[in-house]
Amino acid sequence: MHPVPDIFTITTQKQFEKTALKVFRFQYENNKVYREFCDFLHIDVGTIKSLTQIPFLPIQFFKSHEVVSNTNPIQETFTSSGTTGMITSKHLVTDITLYEASYRKAFAEFYGNIEDYVVLALLPSYLERDGSSLIYMVKDLIDRTNNPDSGFYLNQYDALIEKLTALDKAGQNVILIGVTYALLDLIEKHQFQLQNTIVMETGGMKGKRREMIREELHAQLCEGFGVSAIHSEYGMTELLSQAYSLGDGVFECPPWMQILIRDTEDALTYIDNGKTGGINVIDLANINSCSFIATQDLGKKKPNNSFEVLGRFDHSDIRGCNLMVL
Repeated sequence: MHPVPDIFTITTQKQFEKTALKVFRFQYENNKVYREFCDFLHIDVGTIKSLTQIPFLPIQFFKSHEVVSNTNPIQETFTSSGTTGMITSKHLVTDITLYEASYRKAFAEFYGNIEDYVVLALLPSYLERDGSSLIYMVKDLIDRTNNPDSGFYLNQYDALIEKLTALDKAGQNVILIGVTYALLDLIEKHQFQLQNTIVMETGGMKGKRREMIREELHAQLCEGFGVSAIHSEYGMTELLSQAYSLGDGVFECPPWMQILIRDTEDALTYIDNGKTGGINVIDLANINSCSFIATQDLGKKKPNNSFEVLGRFDHSDIRGCNLMVL
């Protein structure tokens, strides 16, 4: 057992900070890679008393090192998608039940009971490879709907159009979760007028289409599906928790996850709400790997802890001077 309280009972900021500091000390003691990183920065662990003093491990370490905080057997290895020959991230998971608890509880927090929905998944580029944490999650959510209509669609657009139209018309609550380019492909084949469906995009053109700014993308998807808002999921291979947006690209975290925005020129400095910087994620579900991750995403935070994702660093090694804004 870990020397940390149950992360899923956190309800206050004070509890979150107290737990995060415990997790930090646990990971410093037990995660060789993270410890070496902290030592390289000459961090005196005894002086760390607040979230902003905790060092955040650059996400690239998941490509080059085994980031693990215990010696238990690896139960699942999640990998990032990459083109052939690219080095991909590996998240070694020693307790898969933590991931399951994290996404099940977060889903329930944002959407209620999974059994109230049919889940249709259009995730071709993820389905076509092994090791996707998104596929692991969506497959489990599909199973937990206990509904024979739920399922994955690879490239069967016509079958999906028929199924989605019939279910929506029958008054069934549906969640259509799709990779961005595939959702665009779908509305090029068919214009919907959905009344009972939540459309959730899970980011990424995967090189299949030109990148678009979110406003343009969501406007196209809203029109094509006949809905008033597009939901989004913000997750990654290196995390075991997701943030959700119920529209307008504003994301909220479950209580055991938070983000901080760092200065793009100075990774150890934080910037005020409303200003753009690099997204640092605290994911307490990552107790067995590293809970403090400096991502390559750009974003800005709002006063109530919600945040927007604005794009990503083009070359993170140029310290953010060269920005590719989606």
